[in-house]
Amino acid sequence: MSKLYLKKSLGQHFLKDEGILQKIAEAIGDMSPFKTVVEIGPGMGALTKYLIRQKHENFFVVELDDRWAEHLSNAYPSLRGKIIHEDFLQTDLGFLQNPTHVVGNFPYNISSQIVFRIIDEREKVEMMTGMFQKEVALRIAAKHGSKDYGVTSVLTQAYYDCHYLFDVTPDCFDPPPKVMSGIIQLKRKEKRTLDCDEVLFKRIVKAAFNQRRKTMRNSLKEFTGGKELASNDIFNLRPEQISVQAFQELTNLIQSS
Repeated sequence: MSKLYLKKSLGQHFLKDEGILQKIAEAIGDMSPFKTVVEIGPGMGALTKYLIRQKHENFFVVELDDRWAEHLSNAYPSLRGKIIHEDFLQTDLGFLQNPTHVVGNFPYNISSQIVFRIIDEREKVEMMTGMFQKEVALRIAAKHGSKDYGVTSVLTQAYYDCHYLFDVTPDCFDPPPKVMSGIIQLKRKEKRTLDCDEVLFKRIVKAAFNQRRKTMRNSLKEFTGGKELASNDIFNLRPEQISVQAFQELTNLIQSS
């Protein structure tokens, strides 16, 4: 296939370093325990060619760009009928079965949204292994007390154990991006629901980090009405000091008041 121009609108930077590609494939590991495996944004198939060797019966790829979807169909005949030529954020995920492993070198412009969609599909998605802009990957995996800890960290880690695996440098891509990249892995926790009202939990987390320099007493006034809730010490903390579990306890405290 002749080289085609890349679409900046789709955040296309293709990984060319075979050593890194093999390392990602090794991190993904044995696909056989999963009923469904989905690669998002395969592009020309740089990672796909490693994964397809496992001959998984329900290995699908989701590719929005019609040029690469056609190329994948021609280059990998076994993928025919399993190429979903749509936007992952919009596609019907009814084909997923539990457990599913979602993998890929994710388009950076929608990578956070991909994670939130995976969280929404957590009943089926047991694991995710993929590449993000390093800044985003660090935010997802950050622990409380870290400057990178924020909304994405809490909402992801409420349901998944997150591990930052390794860096990927710009020279591994064509064209080289202006940022570092990082590989992370999410593994679903055994308990898939929280010990609190999940809608309220999400609202509280977002409100807290929306004013992250303020203490919880000041940033959560809309939930407490300014009342001192039993003068609980947690309200003297800033959001980055509060663990995922403590955010759940805080949600219950506010709801019970």
